[in-house]
Amino acid sequence: MSFFMLVKINNFIISCIVVFIPFFPITIHASPDINYIIKDDSILNSRNDLTGDPYKGRELVRDRNKGNCLACHQLPIPEDAFHGTIGPSLHKISLRLTEAQIRLRVTDMKQINPISIMPGYFRSPEKITRISPLYENCTILSAQEVEDIVSYLVTLKSDPFESPL
Repeated sequence: MSFFMLVKINNFIISCIVVFIPFFPITIHASPDINYIIKDDSILNSRNDLTGDPYKGRELVRDRNKGNCLACHQLPIPEDAFHGTIGPSLHKISLRLTEAQIRLRVTDMKQINPISIMPGYFRSPEKITRISPLYENCTILSAQEVEDIVSYLVTLKSDPFESPL
């Protein structure tokens, strides 16, 4: 393959990316007031006394543009194929971890394991490096979305092949 052919292919790929980028739904959460207290391996209270909705949480863990938990974890969500195996299975997670422990892991897993590849979904933007200018001073999820996911994960106590919701 000639050099000029490679340049044409590369330009085509870049053109496709530029054309398709505006069609991806992107939600940006401006720098929130990130105030939570970590005690041992937990965040004891929800932010601003928010109440999570487990049904919304279930949708967030399935959403490939939001939580995208299925990319790395197995969950009792049989309607979605191709669950990941990089992270631990989340079946029966509430039998292994408390709600407060789950909250810290969703918020910022690097507080527990600094070399974890799991993103901190509500990690302080000042702690994030090598990020696109589009996402500077932003979190991946809002505080409410984190609480929704935590409230869903707390329901996972049953047989791995039965979804509690």
